[in-house]
Amino acid sequence: QKATSITGHFTETLDEVEVKCSLENNRFTLCECEKGRGIPLKRATFCPFKYLSVAEAAAIPLDVQSRGVDVGVAILLQSANQKVLLTRRTSSLRIFPNVWVPPGGHVELDERLLDAGLRELREETGLKLDPGDVSAQLLGLWESVFPPMLSRGMPQRHHVVTYMLLNTSLTHQQLQASLRPEPAEVSGCLWVDASLVKAIVSAVDGEEGSVTPLEGVAPTISVSEVSPEGVLSESDLPLSVLCNRAPNSGEDVERVSTGTKYALELWLKNLEGQGTRC
Repeated sequence: QKATSITGHFTETLDEVEVKCSLENNRFTLCECEKGRGIPLKRATFCPFKYLSVAEAAAIPLDVQSRGVDVGVAILLQSANQKVLLTRRTSSLRIFPNVWVPPGGHVELDERLLDAGLRELREETGLKLDPGDVSAQLLGLWESVFPPMLSRGMPQRHHVVTYMLLNTSLTHQQLQASLRPEPAEVSGCLWVDASLVKAIVSAVDGEEGSVTPLEGVAPTISVSEVSPEGVLSESDLPLSVLCNRAPNSGEDVERVSTGTKYALELWLKNLEGQGTRC
């Protein structure tokens, strides 16, 4: 069971399904539910576990299989002026280096999802928020595999990432002033709004062809670079970098992760559901 797709357990043909989830007694449990009654769980169209042969699955090293499926939490921190924080993983990280993601990490024993998310947010960005300072909701679940496609190697890590939306009463400028990123994990910080998110998610991983520039989105984006000493400085990043797709082979590239694009799409839907003009 360990070398199989979690999403595939619930659906034979689709890459997205609704499930119920709970975290009790240090066990993260997913179960089937009626449509419209659960949380979306999605995998990439190119999820390696979709394409593993029986022989390939059996050949996955025992130390990889014995890890099972880890549970992570990622925080979409939404400011009062409706921007969301993304961070760039450092080039020294073994898994998904130089990739833009929301702050997040592993859920530790005896932690609740929100507590784990707030802890990771504090450790990675220096932002200290109490549960009473935010309103939280679970947006969706993502089945994450590294490497992300078989053409780039056999699976080494398998996660279910829980994306949580945290609404704060602080603007992104107020939050930015309190940023103290951990340079061992974070090499850049970026606040994205709905128009920029629409440009990012238009670059669908697994598809070919050029990305059509969206009207009103600047060709360069201001980001906060993080020095090895943790000092922030502003620089310009081409929008095209954020619109890079996951490569089929070779070294990975700086880009927004596939799971993050999925979470950002859910965020856009949530904004529109609130009647917010995007």
